Amino acid sequence: MVERQRIAQLILDENTVIRRSPDIEHERRVAIYDLLEANSFQPSGGFDGPYHVLMGMEENRLALDISDVDGRHLKRVLIPLTPFRRVIKDYFTICESYFQAIKTASPSKIEAIDMGRRGLHNDGSDLLRERLDGKIAVDNETARRLFTLVCILQIRS
Repeated sequence: MVERQRIAQLILDENTVIRRSPDIEHERRVAIYDLLEANSFQPSGGFDGPYHVLMGMEENRLALDISDVDGRHLKRVLIPLTPFRRVIKDYFTICESYFQAIKTASPSKIEAIDMGRRGLHNDGSDLLRERLDGKIAVDNETARRLFTLVCILQIRS
């Protein structure tokens, strides 16, 4: 049963995306690849998986449209993103520092920035798990990858 409670396909609804830097595009590809390789995703309601998920933004909310592998719509989950505003802003700031540091900084400086980046990433994924509670059960690694994608969907230019 655990094998079935997973995301088999994830598509980002990127209607608002104009352009991304190569670093951000790489992060998007890695997050989706890693997510599809190993995840735990169980929507409330007793649905059978695996699932196809369309992830996008609707006004200031995260929208997760969940279907079965045959394309039958099962559930739509909307999560307000206002509680995420601060952690996403801080995460973007530290990611920019990290991307700059890996080009020129010493290994110890890169490691220090990366530790801060991981800490903020953990905060964001914990908040996401909290906000999904009762709607969708996810494990920590799935929440981390979904949080990365939430951040990417916030990029408007």
